[in-house]
Amino acid sequence: MAEIFKDLDPDTMVRSPGITYQELLNTDSHAVPDVLRLQSPKDLGYSEFSVDRYISKDWHDKEVERMWKKIWQFVCREEDIPEPGDHYRYDIAGISFLILRAETGEIKAYPNSCLHRGRMLKEFDGHASELRCAFHGFCWHLDGSLKDIPADWDFPQIDKEKFSLPELPIAIWGGFVFINPDQQCEPFEDFIKDMKTQFERWEPEKLYKQAHVAKIMPCNWKIAQEAFCEAYHVSGTHPQILRSLGCVNSQIDVWDNCARVITPSMTPSPLLDYELSDKDMMRTMMDLPPEAQVPELPEGMSPREFMANSSREDLRPNAGSKVDEYCDAEMLDSLDYTLFPNFHPWGAFNKIVYRFRPNGNDHRSAIMECIMLSPFQGERPPAAPIHWLKEHEKWSSALGFLGKVFDQDAFNMPKVQLGLESTYKSGIVLSGYQEGKVRWLHHKLTEWVGE
Repeated sequence: MAEIFKDLDPDTMVRSPGITYQELLNTDSHAVPDVLRLQSPKDLGYSEFSVDRYISKDWHDKEVERMWKKIWQFVCREEDIPEPGDHYRYDIAGISFLILRAETGEIKAYPNSCLHRGRMLKEFDGHASELRCAFHGFCWHLDGSLKDIPADWDFPQIDKEKFSLPELPIAIWGGFVFINPDQQCEPFEDFIKDMKTQFERWEPEKLYKQAHVAKIMPCNWKIAQEAFCEAYHVSGTHPQILRSLGCVNSQIDVWDNCARVITPSMTPSPLLDYELSDKDMMRTMMDLPPEAQVPELPEGMSPREFMANSSREDLRPNAGSKVDEYCDAEMLDSLDYTLFPNFHPWGAFNKIVYRFRPNGNDHRSAIMECIMLSPFQGERPPAAPIHWLKEHEKWSSALGFLGKVFDQDAFNMPKVQLGLESTYKSGIVLSGYQEGKVRWLHHKLTEWVGE
């Protein structure tokens, strides 16, 4: 991996015209934290990646065996299982796991399978005082130890002291719960070290799950994920936000197991070929209709500072004085991180967390999820349950303005799948910098799965 990820000089590399992200940070009305001053551009080459990665069942099967069964992956939030006996079912690529809180308060993870004849122990998220199989009644305590075997005289071969549910490696970071199906896996601390350091300032463990929306998408999980890994597509897919989003001026940074795309708001796209007024930019950012009144800017204040201040005041009742510590960039910009392979938490108060995964063993459909995390004062509010959108339901029906953007992305996804099924070209073409996070994902896939 090290020989592929070659450092670039951010001062001399080829980039889009217009203000750079670091130059934009120089205009901030607040002190800019070190985490936003980090730059880690990488030369990942210009190689193509086979379309088999999206359309081949054989490639999917290799992903399952070589990656999904062996890698650290986000499963739920701690607050999803707040009390002893609360449990959460997590499925990945046709495999089911059970995450629960034991009587001691410790979180544990088991294969969702009875040790008798394999029946799933739990079909739904919920609460239980024991783990009893609905087939023959074999039963385990929440800590995984055996509780009961009906007619146990007929199972002399079972050593009851050893007939416990297998435990999976589990880790907690930032309020997120991770498991690894491989009991001999690498330490989680090594896996998450780059991202963990960068999120210390933002403390996602102090946020609560305000919303959780999911939908089955008619495409490979990577097609769905990659739609949210670069801002290069904004001009073609989301032209309505070009006037307030510096899409091609995004900063792309790559480390080992994590990467990020920082896309600035309240700065127009360099792709626009006309002058833009401050009011036009603010109208777009505020999603106001043409006839609506745009607030007047105080003298000497930039639209970017004005919108950051507006965001501070909106968040102040729930976030308190923390909003005064965050700079304008933290209040406005898209700080989109990805921990390989499929976990996408955004920094600061961006709220968004994405997750993408195969829908069962169908390599042509995926589960896309958007979790919204918010600050709060006082007692932690209950975690929002997952809301599954039906095939005909739009993301905007559950997520408002953000959902409108998702709907535009979702419109592309089945067309990309069909296009890749139809192409006579052997590989996909990616840019060197703007689609650098997509390149990084594929280099990591090569590392785990192979060519």
